[in-house]
Amino acid sequence: MYRLFMLCLLLSVGLTVSGTREDLLIADFEGETYGDWRAEGAAFGIGPARGALPGQMPVTGFLGRGLANSYLGGDGSTGTLTSPPFRIQRRFLNFLIGGGRYPGQTCLNLIVEGQIVRTATGPNDRPGGSEALAPAYWDVSELEGKTAILQIVDAATGGWGHINVDHIVQSDRKAPRMTEKSRQILLEQDYLRIPVQTGAPKTLLRLQEDDRTLCEFEVELAPDTPDLHLPLDVRAWRGRRVTLRVEKLREDSTALERIVQSRTPGYPENLYREKLRPQFHFTAPLGWLNDPNGLLYYRGEYHLFFQHNPCGVQWGNMHWGHAVSRDLVRWQVRPIALAPDALGTIFSGSGVVDRDNIAGFQNGREAPLILIYTAAGGTSPASAGKPFTQCLAYSLDRGRSWIKYAGNPVLGHIVAENRDPKVVWHALTRRWIMALYLNGNEFGFYASPDLKRWTPLHTITVPDCAECPDLFEMPVKGDPKQRRWVWTAANGRYLIGSFDGQRFTPETETLQTDYGANFYAVQTYSDLPPSDGRRIQIAWMAGGRYPQMPFNQQMSFPCELTLRPTPEGLRLFRLPVREIRSLYERERVWRDLPLKPGENPLSGLTGELWDIETEIEIGEAAEVGLRVRGEAVSYRAGEKTLACLGRRAPLELIRGRIRLRVLADRASLEVFGNDGRVSLTSCFLPCEEERGLEVYALGGTARIVRLQARSLRPAVPQTAQ
Repeated sequence: MYRLFMLCLLLSVGLTVSGTREDLLIADFEGETYGDWRAEGAAFGIGPARGALPGQMPVTGFLGRGLANSYLGGDGSTGTLTSPPFRIQRRFLNFLIGGGRYPGQTCLNLIVEGQIVRTATGPNDRPGGSEALAPAYWDVSELEGKTAILQIVDAATGGWGHINVDHIVQSDRKAPRMTEKSRQILLEQDYLRIPVQTGAPKTLLRLQEDDRTLCEFEVELAPDTPDLHLPLDVRAWRGRRVTLRVEKLREDSTALERIVQSRTPGYPENLYREKLRPQFHFTAPLGWLNDPNGLLYYRGEYHLFFQHNPCGVQWGNMHWGHAVSRDLVRWQVRPIALAPDALGTIFSGSGVVDRDNIAGFQNGREAPLILIYTAAGGTSPASAGKPFTQCLAYSLDRGRSWIKYAGNPVLGHIVAENRDPKVVWHALTRRWIMALYLNGNEFGFYASPDLKRWTPLHTITVPDCAECPDLFEMPVKGDPKQRRWVWTAANGRYLIGSFDGQRFTPETETLQTDYGANFYAVQTYSDLPPSDGRRIQIAWMAGGRYPQMPFNQQMSFPCELTLRPTPEGLRLFRLPVREIRSLYERERVWRDLPLKPGENPLSGLTGELWDIETEIEIGEAAEVGLRVRGEAVSYRAGEKTLACLGRRAPLELIRGRIRLRVLADRASLEVFGNDGRVSLTSCFLPCEEERGLEVYALGGTARIVRLQARSLRPAVPQTAQ
């Protein structure tokens, strides 16, 4: 009886049998509205978010289904979310917090008697980062008994100008502390296998020898079961004792101990056979990929460099990945070419072959290969406070290894985040020319006698264009003596004009070839032999989704550009390079066939990978097209538009006919109209069971002049184990 009385007494005063008081929940944001909390401004809306908001990276680390998330409307929105008064009754105030690191602007404040007595902010203060919420706490023992309010504040409007908060609890037990942890290890093998969990809080991992940092990167270290293991190449430091140091990790985490050594990269057994893995579009084996960089050709090899995060499947830690091909179709993945250093992470750029050794790097028979890239100062802890500059690296062994120029940077900071240098050789003036993105819609041109010293020429402003300029000279198809210079921006929009080595003079307004949803950072190859005579372009298919995959993003299939006369003037045309024929497996051909509504000559064909070409005479039909794995590629005669995946391109009939070509891969459709007069480059996620093909007409009978459907065999990259 006495024990029962004592138990009731303990419970009546909020104590457990062990003597620890029960936790008191202040807010978990699980309701449809904020309840007694008061929202002001536009950032928080009328109720809790259910994870990520439109345009936001995946949000993880919150509990239940809701959280306070001020990203509503993007980083430009502002507002506050204020709690009702409550009495502080426990030693600690525990909470989960994420978002931007702007003290006083994106923060959670504890207010007592009108004064801010505790404050916390998010972890993200540079590009990249993670939307993961992490545990935090305040010791409020000296405030027990006082009345307080909580206020979640978003007063920032720039990048990462938002705050995420969830599960605010009073407790006598503090939340696990985020702390620095370290571990010493003797590097006896070639790789460290790092356990990664997508969406986990990003933390800075350093490899240090004594007080010297060998490398550093941000990684989503798996707190428990990893999604994948990413290989870190440590061959350069094999045999040395290093310290693995993590900037922020839960004090109870064992993630650092679960980093193991390996003789091989330890790629998954099903690498390049995952269900959403493109089968003839280039993807990195693991990790994130974006802009194509440094496209150059030398001694039978096409080099493809690319923006790459080898430490996660989200953007960040920008390196230059590297792959080589002899046919633009089958790629061999090489070791990473360029890694971050004290000048910054490695943003986009270009590559050239210095055949006449103008830069003076050559010391053997091989011509130097030169990479020109942006060192993105301030995007890593090692480069904090440093500006964006332009740098060089070179190879003397056909691209097998790379040396950063000791005199970097070769072009200092000009304005804002000036970046993405495209360098070409101008034969008439015998000097190198650089096109460089400056800021807004402004681009600069620079000249150098040796790739090391650059002087400004002039600038241009091009509406609706930014980033990743390209510059090249092309013959007019059918009249090779007539040549023009072409300038493109990241989104593929272009100008046709002249360039005299001093000034680029546009002869056209801004023009457009590709109208798809995922066409960005376009670049063309340098140093193709005159006997080839082609201009070959690759784009990053930006923004595609590949849920639960160990890779993220893909490249477009390489296309040949031609400059052709049209009734509107000279225009660029794009078509897949001829090397795709080496993937043809089976072909079916139809000619001179009526196409009536409800009929489908392709009804017996199924598959994933296709190169389909057709020429259709519209006749009485209002619409004709193809359906590939359930997705329509349509031409509407009345509107004179070619459409696919929600995007439309203007396109005129040619003598009453339309020509269509479609490349279909597991996660993309690339559509070309009228021999490449327009294209639509788009990612998509088809229903796995939907593998059919259809050619159709609506509103009347059309005629198939010819139709060729070719199934393709896979051509996935090779990797070295």
